[in-house]
Amino acid sequence: MKGVAVAIATVGGAGYFPVAPGTVGSAAGVVVYLLTRHLDPAIQIGLFVAVCLVGTWASTVAARHFGREDPGYVVVDEVAGQLATLMLLDVGPLGASIGFLIFRVMDIIKPWPANRFEALHGGLGIMADDVMAGAYGWLVLWGILYVAPWIR
Repeated sequence: MKGVAVAIATVGGAGYFPVAPGTVGSAAGVVVYLLTRHLDPAIQIGLFVAVCLVGTWASTVAARHFGREDPGYVVVDEVAGQLATLMLLDVGPLGASIGFLIFRVMDIIKPWPANRFEALHGGLGIMADDVMAGAYGWLVLWGILYVAPWIR
């Protein structure tokens, strides 16, 4: 099971990318979003919840495996955060690209309370700060779409 957890936590190895693995993980989240954006909203929410739950378990196992509290190889949290940023906004590639950039900024600066969530233990802390950054990203992207709906 440890191998499965590490594969999930690293998003199939994307987390091993030598430069900016978090950005690569976020890009994987955009791909997941674009492939599922036309699904029923309940299914989109269910997918997000599943990524969060399975990601929390996998991140916990992977953190023990790598011997670090928040290993850089673990990027499933970026997938969850990116999904949180884009969820239910029905944007296409342009809007998703803007959402990608917004999430990366939010993930890097980690405005309060996202920065506090990192202190949570194990996979919960790994996932929670990115999901919170994604919630901030969703609000910013929603605001942009409100004033510039042609961006969708």
